[in-house]
Amino acid sequence: MNQVSGNAEELLAVIFDYTARIANENRLKHVLVLMADMGRDMVKADRCAVWLIDHEAGQLFTAIAHGVGEIRISAGTGIVGACIAKGEPLLIEDAYLDKRHSSDSDKKTGYRTKAVLCIPFRNNAGEVIGAYQAINKLGAEEVFTSQDLRHLSLAAAYTGKALEAVMLHEEMLETQKEIISVMGEIGETRSRETGHHVRRVAQYSYLLALGLGMEEKEADLLRSVSPMHDIGKVAIPDSILLKPGKLTEEEFQQMKNHTLIGHQLLRHSKREMLQAASIVALQHHEKWDGSGYPNGLKGEDIHLYGRITAVADVFDALGSSRSYKKAWELEDIIKLLADEKGKHFDPKVVDAFMDMLPRILEVRDAECD
Repeated sequence: MNQVSGNAEELLAVIFDYTARIANENRLKHVLVLMADMGRDMVKADRCAVWLIDHEAGQLFTAIAHGVGEIRISAGTGIVGACIAKGEPLLIEDAYLDKRHSSDSDKKTGYRTKAVLCIPFRNNAGEVIGAYQAINKLGAEEVFTSQDLRHLSLAAAYTGKALEAVMLHEEMLETQKEIISVMGEIGETRSRETGHHVRRVAQYSYLLALGLGMEEKEADLLRSVSPMHDIGKVAIPDSILLKPGKLTEEEFQQMKNHTLIGHQLLRHSKREMLQAASIVALQHHEKWDGSGYPNGLKGEDIHLYGRITAVADVFDALGSSRSYKKAWELEDIIKLLADEKGKHFDPKVVDAFMDMLPRILEVRDAECD
């Protein structure tokens, strides 16, 4: 009785631990890792894989699998394929005695699959969206039991719905990113820039952020929003925006308003992505020494997003050919960045630029006009 009670307490501890961590996570990859770990720990398996359906390719793939990289199989094949196709769990004592099992992955990895437990998981509409596959029971028994099946089914009942929520969240974020990118390109096409310009600035900003030690998630956020740096140009008259010659002082003052306009367009949103975009739009023309616009901010009073985008934008603008100007040579751009270090640009951002230059040039070559 005490052993049964102890096992139940241990199981509950695993459930509460993982469900709390999954509930607080909105990054798909992290949720998938937690799902695999939860499944493995709940049934004491050596390995556990989370399989998802790629409807476009007609395949199943391991989003996360302990001990191996991504594996893809045709939908409906293999033990896990049968589980997903039927929407029913499968409990296999020895995979090599089951004709549905493929030994290809074992041959590649040197691993020996024996006991297999597959449980489909479903979304809120009851549709099968993937499956757990636990492999090789640890301990003296070496095979999964009907109790293990019930335990993993419990995990699948929760994580399937949690997974759907996170996938919808990521789809929403991707949609936001696409909208932001398109809006950024619209802002550029009203002037003489191209869509390649905003894509390059986005990639340069991402690399600079990483070079400065920014976490991947935040660097990716900056990459997503930096295309909006010139969105305020949509409200600048063509007579100024497309003027071939030098702007008058009055025209230049109007041109500078694009930073304020962009900020006004974006700042009222409560979404993190658009809040970040509003900062970039407002501050990418501020200068380290305080001589920039619109607010004459100085040093670290300028948000890091603005300081990074400033370097990325100037580098790309100078290095791009347009109908009204020739592209600068790389060495001339490098010299300008070095000369303006501590004046126009944050010295640390310029240092990060120099460190990341090989990767930046790869982006420039891949995204040329």
